[in-house]
Order: sequence, then structure tokens, then C-alpha cells
Amino acid sequence: MNNHLKKHNYFVCSYGGCGSKILTAYLKNFGNVFHIHSNNPPYELTRPGNSYIVEKNKYDEWFTEYLIPDNELNNYTVIYIYRNPVKAIISRFDNPVHLLHIQSNTSITIQDVINHQEDLYGIENFFDNYTIHKKKYNIICLKYEDLFDNIEKLNNILNLPNIPPLYPSKKETNKNTNINIVKNLEKIYENLINKMDKLSFIHINYT
Repeated sequence: MNNHLKKHNYFVCSYGGCGSKILTAYLKNFGNVFHIHSNNPPYELTRPGNSYIVEKNKYDEWFTEYLIPDNELNNYTVIYIYRNPVKAIISRFDNPVHLLHIQSNTSITIQDVINHQEDLYGIENFFDNYTIHKKKYNIICLKYEDLFDNIEKLNNILNLPNIPPLYPSKKETNKNTNINIVKNLEKIYENLINKMDKLSFIHINYT
């Protein structure tokens, strides 16, 4: 048997700027971790392009059409980590390469979003696709803002040992941002922010 299959596999999904790399690094202590930016997970779970089994003809951080056999599904956990979209946008969305990674239009700028007063990045649909729309597998949804105070709770859900020296630490990149930009984005994403606020730290989108 492939040695990789003996370890549990974690798919860490996000639209970026949400601490997914921090979570990925933490989970690597316990298994194989695949970082995914697909904006809509497949109805039936498939392997991502950065899987050790998929040929390298797919973008590394997107789901592919290669189905995971039913007898292997117990060895996979899908996690979606999200964050207040305003902070995520300010953190990462001024980079066209990042927009490509999350399957968004690479020509969209933050100012375009403000000018149109519309979620041109499709972040709310991204969020709904993981937290609301049902799949043939469970998705464990995590609120980034509550992550670092609830590692033990996360470990219990994932059946991981509690080893405090391994706990992830919060790392923030501060950007000087015009307060008017922040206020405009908060207005545009008010509905999505309200959805997020209503969810607990761990929300499981059950099959």
C-alpha cells in the first residue's frame, strides 16, 4: 500500500487570507494535508491537483475530476476555513495571481468592487458552496477569528491529540488601509458578514 494512504488526509480549503496556511502547517503534524482554493467543491469528493496520485496536468490547488473511491473516503477530512471577507480582501486580493488561484477574474480590483458596490470576487458564493450547499461528504467549517482560542475543541472534532507545543500561533500582516475602503467593503459584504457571525466556531455542513 502507498505509504501516503496509511496517514489521514486533510483538505484545507479557503478563499485565501484566512489562515489556511497556518492550519495546513499545524495539521501536517498528524497526516497529509492538501491546500485547496477551488471556489466550489465537487458533489462527490475528488482528488486535488496537488495529490500524490493525480498527474501533474491540473492546477495544484483545485479539485480535479478524479473521484476518491468509496472505500478510501474514511481516510479524508474536508475543512473549510473562512474569515471576515473585508480583512481577507485587504490581505490578499490585490494580487491577480491570488485571484487566479481562487478562480476569480484576475482583472478585478478592490476599487472595481467599491465602484460597483457588488461582490465581484464571488466570495459569498464561495462561502455558500462550502457551508450551505450539500455534498456527499461532510465539510468542517472553521471561523478563523476563533481558531486560536479553540484548538482543543478542533482537536476533539478531528480526533487529534492535544499537544500544546504544536498549537499554531496567530500571525497577522498589518496593511495601511484607507478607512473609507474598509467602510465601503463592510457595506458591500454586510450580508456575508452577518452569515458568518451567526455561525459558531465549528459548523459542520453534513451530507
